[in-house]
Amino acid sequence: PGASLGEAVYVGAAGDRAADEASAVPERLLWTAITLFIYLVCCQIPLYGVVNTKASDPFYFMRVVMAASNRGTLMELGISPIVTAGMIMQLLAGAHIIEVDQSVKEDRTLFAGAQKLAGLGICLLEAVVYVMSGMYGDINVLGYGNAILIITQLFVAGVVVLLLDELLQKGYGLGSGISLFIATNICETIVWQAFSPMTINIGRGLEFEGAVICLFHVMITRQDKTRALREAFFRPDLPNISNLLATLVVFCVVIYFQGFRVDLPVKSQRVRGQQGSYPIKLFYTSNIPIILQTALVSNLYFLSQLLYKRYPENFIVNLLGKWQAIRESNQMYPVGGLAYYISRPPTFAAILDDPLRAVFYLLFILAACGLFSKAWIEVSGSSARDVAKQLQQQQMTLKGHRDTAVVKELNRYIPTAAAFGGMCIGVLTILADFLGAIGSGTGILLAVTIIYQYFEIFAKEGDEQSGLMFFS
Repeated sequence: PGASLGEAVYVGAAGDRAADEASAVPERLLWTAITLFIYLVCCQIPLYGVVNTKASDPFYFMRVVMAASNRGTLMELGISPIVTAGMIMQLLAGAHIIEVDQSVKEDRTLFAGAQKLAGLGICLLEAVVYVMSGMYGDINVLGYGNAILIITQLFVAGVVVLLLDELLQKGYGLGSGISLFIATNICETIVWQAFSPMTINIGRGLEFEGAVICLFHVMITRQDKTRALREAFFRPDLPNISNLLATLVVFCVVIYFQGFRVDLPVKSQRVRGQQGSYPIKLFYTSNIPIILQTALVSNLYFLSQLLYKRYPENFIVNLLGKWQAIRESNQMYPVGGLAYYISRPPTFAAILDDPLRAVFYLLFILAACGLFSKAWIEVSGSSARDVAKQLQQQQMTLKGHRDTAVVKELNRYIPTAAAFGGMCIGVLTILADFLGAIGSGTGILLAVTIIYQYFEIFAKEGDEQSGLMFFS
């Protein structure tokens, strides 16, 4: 039950292929690997015609999650346009501004097509805004020929991302492209910050960037082993062992919570004696709440920063967010307005300095995740009414309940699981952030839930390959 990350972008796009048309698992693994390889190569190819990339990055705080790419490359915009389009279309459908019946194949096809078109439109808009706002150099220095060339590159890269995701969504690969790109980028960040051999000087002399490499280096080269151990575990501004341990703890906690569920007994109305169970997980909507919350914050940061650069004295713009470069860098950080209060305090000292910000951030994360989760079940076809309809179509019913009472019984569990599960996702995200987990709390949550989804896909494929029949 619930929706996967891929379904956040194209609900119902996958699954239209008949089961007998599905590719064999080795072939699907091959296509998944090819898709990932193409994306990673594009993440390393620099944009042609760029003067500089030293301007403040609007996606700096969300790049690991929403952009899933490297700055100044073909994948500069990453998956952000597609996820943003999916969020907007789902909210429009949920508010019944557009009418969509997910049980009708034609409606699903039209809705998926509209999402793709919206994604391409947002990709083009973001590319134009990026270039015209001076992200790659002053437009007068850049020249209109180079500007058009950069916009074209970003747009074509957006089309490639959409096609790669579509390839996996249609069943030729495993899972969805969006999930695959996010999980890979986050895992890459964690591995790099743990084992990076690069050396950096931030005022304490040359240090290895990787936490594990640094631990071995200081333990071998320093005479005072206690001080060396303390430095490796708690050094500021660079990845340390405590960050790595916090990441492992969060991984274990999230996997533990993934197992929380309520199994409702069901029986067949067609075959006497045939029984099964319908599982309602604590994370009923999976990672959808944190994806939507991240998409919302990412787009707010993007809009606020661009407006502040152009209209720094405007009252409305200042309410949306004030930005300032810190530590002699070009990167802008929120220092006031809404953007400041919905950003996480970087340290415990920052919490003590401004407790109102910490409280507002906590309430915002919990409220956003809970509301998005509860709203999502209505627009994704996973509400109590939709589940009851699915059971009826399969000629199944809840054991011990009449058909007319199935919706009422499901309503006891599904809305609660959605809202509470969404809030739990929010709490775990905040916990990971404050523990200092590598890759941000949001990133860790997404990585774990996506990896768990792939584990379930492999388990399901294995069961189907061995001929086991089950109901879930």
